[in-house]
Amino acid sequence: MATLILLRHARSAANGSGILAGRSGGIGLDEIGARQVRDLGGRMSRIPLSALVSSPLQRCQDTVAELAGAQGLTVTSDERVSEVDYGAWTGRKVEDLAEEPLWKVVQQHPSAAVFPDGEGLAQMQARAVAAVRAHDARVTSEYGANAVWALCSHGDVIKAVLADALGLHLDGFQRIVVEPCSISAVRYTDTRPFVLGINDTGSDVSRLVPSADDGGAGSEAVVGGSTGR
Repeated sequence: MATLILLRHARSAANGSGILAGRSGGIGLDEIGARQVRDLGGRMSRIPLSALVSSPLQRCQDTVAELAGAQGLTVTSDERVSEVDYGAWTGRKVEDLAEEPLWKVVQQHPSAAVFPDGEGLAQMQARAVAAVRAHDARVTSEYGANAVWALCSHGDVIKAVLADALGLHLDGFQRIVVEPCSISAVRYTDTRPFVLGINDTGSDVSRLVPSADDGGAGSEAVVGGSTGR
């Protein structure tokens, strides 16, 4: 199967101010995020992408705009990989939300967490994983097992997809760290997924590109690799 690069959007204005942006519109990148996007272009320049899928929210679209232009790709927006619907929590300060009784459930038993007037984290994982696997099958069918494609989404969404790929119960997904503009990678197969990297923020990720003669097995994994912004 193809290789999937999971890209969290670059740092947004909400990240910098400690606000839970959720699905709010008009949340763009801050100055640090803009610099991360410029660095991302260099890091991804040696990875020929066959497809680029993104959450429709502005902070994701802003993260992939230059990458799409450089690679001559049209971004496919998919609501199924959009941010969690945090409902009544949307727009509130994270430090205030930490005082809510539900916060402990979100951190310790997320599979049971349902946001007021919003969705549950288990519901989010189901929609996101279904979307990722459908896009991966499509890319593999159209471009072959050595294809590489990228999906730009949000922290909790990517953590949920990685938890599924790792065979980890959703209640353990808070153990996974996915920083702004980090790269993680997964390769799905007929039997099980292989996680090739998590939360890489600085290393050479071109090694994720499978060689033409390895049958899609790929090269050595990139794990961790946080070497700066």
